[in-house]
Amino acid sequence: MAEQDPATGCPRGKQQLPAFTWEVRANDRGYHRQFKKKFAFCLSKRKYSGNAIRTAKYNLLTFLPLNLYEQFHRMANVYFVFVILLQTFPEISTLPWYTLLFPLSCLLIIRGLRDLIDDIGRHQSDRNINSRPCEILAGTSFRWQKWRDICVGDIVRLHKDSVVPADLLLLRSSEPSSLCYVETADIDGETNLKFRQALLVTHQELGSEESMAAFDGRVTCEEPNSRMHTFTGTLRWRGRTHALDIDRLLLRGCRVRNTALCYGLVLYAGFDSKIMRNCGKIKRKKTKLDHMMDRLVVVIFLVLLLTSLGLAVASGFWARTFQEKHSYLAALYKHTTPAQQAFLNFWGFTILLSIIIPMSMYITLEFIYLLNSCFINWDLEMYYGAKDIPAEARSTSLSDQLGQVEYIFSDKTGTLTQNIMSFKKCCVNGTIYGPGTGHENKQPPGSGLSWEHPGEQKLDVCDVALLEAAQRDDDPVLREFLRLLALCHTVMVEDRGDQLVYQAASPDEEALVLAAKNLGYVFLARTQDTITIRELGSTRTYELLAMLDFNSDRKRMSVLVRDPQGTIRLYTKGADTVILDRLRRRGPNETLTERALDRFAEETLRTLCVASREVSEAEFRAWSQRHREATVLLQDRARELDRLYEEMEQNLQLLGATAIEDKLQDGVPETIQLLKLGNIKVWVLTGDKQETAVNIGYACRLLMDDMEILEEKEVSEILQVYWESNNNLSGSGDASCSRRLSQQRPEAPCHQRAIIVSGDFLDKILHTGEVLKEEKGWPWRWLCCDRAEASQDRGGLVEKAFVELATSCQAMICCRVTPKQKALMVQLVKKHKKAVTLAIGDGANDVNMIKTADIGVGISGLEGLQAVQCSDYALAQFSFLQRLLLVHGRWNYLRICKFLRYFFYKTFAGLLGQVWFAFHSGFTAQPLYEGWFLALYNIFYTAYPVLSVGLLEQDVSAKKSLEFPELYMVGQQDELFNYRVFGVTLLHGVGTSLISFYVALWAFEDHVGTKAVGDYESFSVTVALSALLSVLVEIVLDTKYWTVLSFLMVTASLLLYCLFSFLTQSVDAFRIAPAIFRFPDASWNALTDPYVLLVVLLSLVVNTLPSLTVHAFRATLGRATTQQKIHLKAKRDPEPSVELRSHVPRGSFRRRSSYAFSHQEGYGGLISRGASLRGQPAGASLRGPACGGQPAGASLGGQPAGDSLRGPACGGQPAGDSLRGTASGASLRAPATPGTAPGALRPEETPAVSSLSCPSL
Repeated sequence: MAEQDPATGCPRGKQQLPAFTWEVRANDRGYHRQFKKKFAFCLSKRKYSGNAIRTAKYNLLTFLPLNLYEQFHRMANVYFVFVILLQTFPEISTLPWYTLLFPLSCLLIIRGLRDLIDDIGRHQSDRNINSRPCEILAGTSFRWQKWRDICVGDIVRLHKDSVVPADLLLLRSSEPSSLCYVETADIDGETNLKFRQALLVTHQELGSEESMAAFDGRVTCEEPNSRMHTFTGTLRWRGRTHALDIDRLLLRGCRVRNTALCYGLVLYAGFDSKIMRNCGKIKRKKTKLDHMMDRLVVVIFLVLLLTSLGLAVASGFWARTFQEKHSYLAALYKHTTPAQQAFLNFWGFTILLSIIIPMSMYITLEFIYLLNSCFINWDLEMYYGAKDIPAEARSTSLSDQLGQVEYIFSDKTGTLTQNIMSFKKCCVNGTIYGPGTGHENKQPPGSGLSWEHPGEQKLDVCDVALLEAAQRDDDPVLREFLRLLALCHTVMVEDRGDQLVYQAASPDEEALVLAAKNLGYVFLARTQDTITIRELGSTRTYELLAMLDFNSDRKRMSVLVRDPQGTIRLYTKGADTVILDRLRRRGPNETLTERALDRFAEETLRTLCVASREVSEAEFRAWSQRHREATVLLQDRARELDRLYEEMEQNLQLLGATAIEDKLQDGVPETIQLLKLGNIKVWVLTGDKQETAVNIGYACRLLMDDMEILEEKEVSEILQVYWESNNNLSGSGDASCSRRLSQQRPEAPCHQRAIIVSGDFLDKILHTGEVLKEEKGWPWRWLCCDRAEASQDRGGLVEKAFVELATSCQAMICCRVTPKQKALMVQLVKKHKKAVTLAIGDGANDVNMIKTADIGVGISGLEGLQAVQCSDYALAQFSFLQRLLLVHGRWNYLRICKFLRYFFYKTFAGLLGQVWFAFHSGFTAQPLYEGWFLALYNIFYTAYPVLSVGLLEQDVSAKKSLEFPELYMVGQQDELFNYRVFGVTLLHGVGTSLISFYVALWAFEDHVGTKAVGDYESFSVTVALSALLSVLVEIVLDTKYWTVLSFLMVTASLLLYCLFSFLTQSVDAFRIAPAIFRFPDASWNALTDPYVLLVVLLSLVVNTLPSLTVHAFRATLGRATTQQKIHLKAKRDPEPSVELRSHVPRGSFRRRSSYAFSHQEGYGGLISRGASLRGQPAGASLRGPACGGQPAGASLGGQPAGDSLRGPACGGQPAGDSLRGTASGASLRAPATPGTAPGALRPEETPAVSSLSCPSL
């Protein structure tokens, strides 16, 4: 039996460990240039890429061939070239070949210019990026060069606020312990700063440009890959090997913050860098209607060939019969046989009927796409006045597909949220403060209840009652509550004289510290041993005895401080699930606080409990002694420290709870609600943590209180059961697959489920398929086309089962996913569901997803314009998506479908008369109509009414489209244009042409009017006018939305028919060019005869009766129109307003603790080790006398400064693991000095410090 993955319960292939064959030598370009690798046939290129990137598709040499190659993927273009080639033969030509070549050339040029303009923009973007300046070490000094000049092995110097140009190994920085602060918004969407740290050996040894130039270290690491959150390698230098992980790496696209200078060794450059490995390629996007039109062109062409073949065979038989009956005409046929005549007639009929696929339709379609895109650009409802950003349709060929979207893949940060944390409410001693409590409107001007957030407007903190209570200072619980907010955190501060600038590892912490500041408890400064705050105007310094930092297992953090009076207190904040279990007692205030937590959770606020207790001196001394012993353990250190933390954090007194709002963009909940009502499923793919994403899911109403949440364990169980019961897909279709999956958990209906998984889990799901795909080899792709063969593909089964389960649920949230995983999720849905997908994001981490989806939407947000530059549509707000899809998308789909339907109808109705005429003209390919009528029919006579439908048609107004989003499902189900609709249109056109032809034939058969009407020319005019009027009346009857322009279009068609008939049938024109103008005065002679007019009227009535009958039949049988359905539903079931509060009380704490879960491990380790502290004059004391003899630099929550990167001697714990039991790399430490035991510290190696401050911004 196949080995199974424990996470998914599904079979897996061999785990492929990364190959450590990537060797980088510092300052040695020659070494890297000698390596080559094959990439196609016998061609090779350098193994180590340069740093220049090229995302454009074309260059001067490749534009013409590549663009033509892409354009001739459209079957219609191939068809038109085929017809033009036929026209070059004079024996069968009906029109000069250049008359068809000109419109085809115009069509190709229009599309080519559009592609060229897009690609010029990419070239400009590439040029701007490759020309960015940077300092590269050349010889013994750094010189300013361009990004494109960087090579693997170079050493680069970066300044504050500069963008990292390649994936670098951090060698040294200007900060203490070579810390480097980076912003990774373009990679994972998170705007809070992260820190990276250089190895101690490079920090100490590479202090000058000369030492940098002499650096000859060798890095051996994994080959370039797309894994953004992992890296493994080693640095070998001076005979010693040092372990490297992701915390030593600066990734391309990060921005250096709060660090004056840093130096890095280039490991991966250009397309080998991790962010570029995640970018994906530019793909030509085609809509569902485009694909269908390609297939229809093939079908119509085959029908045309069969029709021509049948008529040609009939012409051969007719010619033989005619020659036998009329032998006296044998001289006329002595050079041709019936077979030869049939052969020539076959091609003649092919050319004659080729206009059934009119080139003018494609040219008109391009014009409609262009103007519909302009309507999006001009929509003031999607204009964001605050930043002067209008909506922009960057692609003009996808507007109809906006009305067929079934799945939306959305980023979270910057797309759904503003990434602004606001202190909204709190509960202190059972009393709730904040908006909704009756005090928020009493705030006096200038009361200090708001703060200036960098780059943002003033944000409300709380209400005036809380400020007044804080200023009275008569409530000891409130005093302790605010003191805790000012003391219990890992925020660093910089005093710029006129303002304090806070830098937090999490925006939640910053919001709490700012809230305390505005309520009179201002965090001023910190050192390794002290925290200084100003309490209602008086400055107090607390001695920091211990910091018990947050991690995802503890779900809380604590500080142990000694106040100026000598009292030791423990301040703790964390998830209610852990804080409430550690209280000394449960009283009325605790019950009120729990109710407040439920209330806050109903409002989807991020909640947190705060508590404290007093610690006796004896208890602290005993605990501190055991802690010091635990910090020097070589084995089970993290477990022992966690046990000590647990011991200290007991018997707490609850002070209250806080509620923080992660501000959503305006209108996000309402938009998602409308999209869900329109049967559009929204999946959130984010690089953020699970708890943060889940909380946002509830806040934006993507997740509901009555939903069953399937996490990784439940998903694994379902997939495992499915795998065990279905080792193949034989005899089971998609429906049965989905049904079996939904039956695994029958207690909840599918539409009440949501799935929440992580990127690691997705890796296992996708890895299974990829490994098996590699094992199968090249036939795998073809085998998957056959269901019976594909059933044997285990990887495909796992993927398919997962997609079926995910799509059967109402929502899905994927956390901690890389940009490549986002794109793979989109690709999975496209592959297995054949559904139209839309991806929306605002950062560079969303580019791959945007490129992969059928429609990509970029948000013009705070993270730059990378997403916008690669998108098909650009919006300023997520909420504009509802109008883009439910209004413009639905209208555009309706318009394009109606346009195609009536263009085909008018073509069949007007031109199939040629076929019926062949039965009465000896199958000689004699045209029925005048040549000018054929040329102008699709250009002037019928084009404008159909064009007005394609541009202006609406079934309901924009307001009704938003009020009744259910109307959107029509496009998802392809109801308006499909093979059935095309078949009905074909039959309708055939019927109209038959009636127009045979009514006229019947009327003209034995009748000659007063003006001798009854000739071929008059018959032609009568049939043509009957078909033309029938087509116009049909379009008029089915037009729902009339404007002045619509009326003018129909009128213009009739006037143009009269005008061109007069010009092309004038006697003067006939005299000048009788071979070109062959119908002199034909229309005048025919249409001035009342009999002919009555025949035309009869044909019109007979052609219109079926449509009128269908409309009447629908009305009498109660098949309501769209508008009638809307009015009936509005009366029967008024649409409820979108409610943002939950009325269902939550019975568990799971929803409450979103803040504590989302709070990431902070700077606690750095603070307690002094790793990020500025130096002070020699002789300064590291600790006061109250330290209890604790070694300098020792941490109660982290590892002593100088602790080494442990090898096997540390009990096998991976290098870089922290003492708090977190994942590898969670805390930043320097390697040990040789000869120093782990945990020991030599005084001369410990930097003296006086204050801890955030490095200058």
